[in-house]
Amino acid sequence: MKCGMNLEPGAEVEVFIDGGDLEPYRIAPASVLYQDKYVFALNKPAGIPIQPTPARYKGTVYEAMLHLLHNPYQRHTKPELAMVQRLDRDTSGVVVFSIHKRSHKALTATFTERKVNKVYLALVAGRPEKSNGSIHTMLGRHRASGRMKSVQKGGKEAITHYRVVEQSDTCALLEVDILTGRTHQIRVHLSEAGFPIVGDTLYGGPATHNGFSVERSMLHAHTLEFSHPCEADKSLHLCAPVPSDFNLTLSRAGLSYAPIP
Repeated sequence: MKCGMNLEPGAEVEVFIDGGDLEPYRIAPASVLYQDKYVFALNKPAGIPIQPTPARYKGTVYEAMLHLLHNPYQRHTKPELAMVQRLDRDTSGVVVFSIHKRSHKALTATFTERKVNKVYLALVAGRPEKSNGSIHTMLGRHRASGRMKSVQKGGKEAITHYRVVEQSDTCALLEVDILTGRTHQIRVHLSEAGFPIVGDTLYGGPATHNGFSVERSMLHAHTLEFSHPCEADKSLHLCAPVPSDFNLTLSRAGLSYAPIP
């Protein structure tokens, strides 16, 4: 249905209610990790989709970025904005945008050529047998379910490294590095390895832990390091603090986070 469309008597209208907030997401100053004329880094909260879909435009990070960057004195000029990476809706943490046409190509190349150091935190169900490990598979989409999985042919290379930070009898906190950035890569790899992410029910993770409900996947994009796309010899080291819901779930599991030296 288009805006302004006239309805005839007896017409039926189907309404989809997605449960989202009626007030669109807006970027708070405290969520801005870094900003200059070329690069913008945001600490994305969990539950907010990055990019628009046919069902939702307002309330996405992309729309909120356009709102934030819009110049009220240039009403008809759209801000320069390019997405160079994505996080899943329920994943919190560092996400970077290019906000100048001079930086679009260089920053995109930095990510596609794997010149970025990424560290995620993941709370997983179960105890990995080794204190660190690597997972290297080809990932493809299962046609029937729409989920990603490791495949023998036709997939894209995905490489994941992990280190155990702390663990209890029932769960473990991991630092995860990814050399590639495939859809649902960390979620799939950890699930297939036998220790799915707590709260990630799509890939076999438990919806409760220690008797408490877990409302989202316990995955957080913690740090990101890369060279500045437009300023020679300048490196950016970005860190998103561990969010309160993640820390609460860790505490209930008897765990805490201190970075591995």
